[in-house]
Amino acid sequence: MLNEFAEKSRAKARNIPSIIDKTSPLLSSYTYHSPTPTAPGPYILGVDEAGRGPVLGPLVYGVAYCPTSYEEQLNDLGFADSKTLSSDTRASLLNTLSSDVASLGWSVRVLSPRDISSGMLRRPPTNLNKQSQDATILLIREVLQRGIELTEVYVDALGATKPYEQLLSSHFPGINFTVTAKADSKYKIVGAASVAAKVTRDAWIEGWLFEEDALDEDKDVSGEASCVKRTWSTELGSGYPSDPSTKAWVRDSLEKTFGYPSIARFSWATIKTALDDKAHEVEWIDDGQASLVKAFENSAGHDKDRCAVTKDLFLSSVGTL
Repeated sequence: MLNEFAEKSRAKARNIPSIIDKTSPLLSSYTYHSPTPTAPGPYILGVDEAGRGPVLGPLVYGVAYCPTSYEEQLNDLGFADSKTLSSDTRASLLNTLSSDVASLGWSVRVLSPRDISSGMLRRPPTNLNKQSQDATILLIREVLQRGIELTEVYVDALGATKPYEQLLSSHFPGINFTVTAKADSKYKIVGAASVAAKVTRDAWIEGWLFEEDALDEDKDVSGEASCVKRTWSTELGSGYPSDPSTKAWVRDSLEKTFGYPSIARFSWATIKTALDDKAHEVEWIDDGQASLVKAFENSAGHDKDRCAVTKDLFLSSVGTL
């Protein structure tokens, strides 16, 4: 359990419902769903994201949905591309999106920086487009599983529009998909999804809890550590590589042996370059180690042909099993 310092940090999230655990660092990706609307369908749904480009923090995909009969009312609520709105306006609109539980629903898929990097650095890699597609498909599937009848889905463009429309249609036959650039400006339901994604991401960034921060040795009467010993600056900026505050954080936060905390996306060129230029050089023990190669090569055949390493570790090659 984290202490009072963590509670205060997470309070910056302003009680955003999609920040499920306000006292713990973001270690793994997760999905949040608002209460399921009860108004009769069919429904329309919009999809948008926040945080695709930043080098710090999560990527958040959001969906919002409402009955087709609610569209005219939705147009009067003020939803738009979240980037054109102030922080206070976005927060107010998320409250609006959460206020009519009979007709409005929304969900987010929060992709942690650790999972983004893990996907992009594995072999073969799961690139960001594929991770984004998977998040979109998961959200739509789970909305359908909640009993919502979808007939129209509008998606902010992710690269070429027609192939993406065909991909989504192949997963969800019977739903009409429209994938287009600037969908958050063209369709209010996509604007609502944009607000949900942006407010969630901003809340995570503003109240980020570093799992790498050490707890002080001094204990309070309950036995809990009394405070967090700050190691990393919380002046993160927006997380975009071009943001001066983010540039400063990347420059000043590098630990030459251990690199960066898990808020950083290690698959981004910004982080890779900083590590290559400023961090201690690392040589992995299994890279180019002739003795290990020889050990496995010699593990086949008779016991007398095996080297001491493979004998001691009881290793055999696949060919002998």
